[in-house]
Amino acid sequence: MMTGYPVLEGGCDCGRIRYRMLGPPLIVHCCHCRWCQRETGASFALNAMIETDRITLLQGMPEVIVTPSHSGRDQKILRCPDCRLALWSHYAGGGNDVAFVRVGTLDEPDRLSPDIHIYVESKQPWVVLPEGARCTAQFYDIDQVWSPESLVRRQHIREKRAQHPG
Repeated sequence: MMTGYPVLEGGCDCGRIRYRMLGPPLIVHCCHCRWCQRETGASFALNAMIETDRITLLQGMPEVIVTPSHSGRDQKILRCPDCRLALWSHYAGGGNDVAFVRVGTLDEPDRLSPDIHIYVESKQPWVVLPEGARCTAQFYDIDQVWSPESLVRRQHIREKRAQHPG
């Protein structure tokens, strides 16, 4: 775990699944695309991207549900097998190495505010973004947006995938 970074824990509604994030996320997205709106039943999805090996299960075992995704390459949603709450997802681009943790499943979700709002071209018109918030009409250039520390971590993920493809 990274020294000095607060411990973030979360879980599902029924309490069967508990997890801990070991260190800060790579980035926190607030996604306003229509796909996320439909999937969540809300106006946006708030996801903290983190290396899967930096998530420790404290209790229980989520089940993996494969669903369609906007890219057409499916996503794996990890859900509680009892209450069915979605805890995190894996998308094709990051594979199983990167988890998109649903910020709302954290015990203290207010500790992670969005680093960037994406796909704002399709946000609900009544959603008002904070003044000065970083926004992009669709996606973005990772090299221009992520912090230097997150880019180093991304490179480690890529190296790991190159050594162990598939």
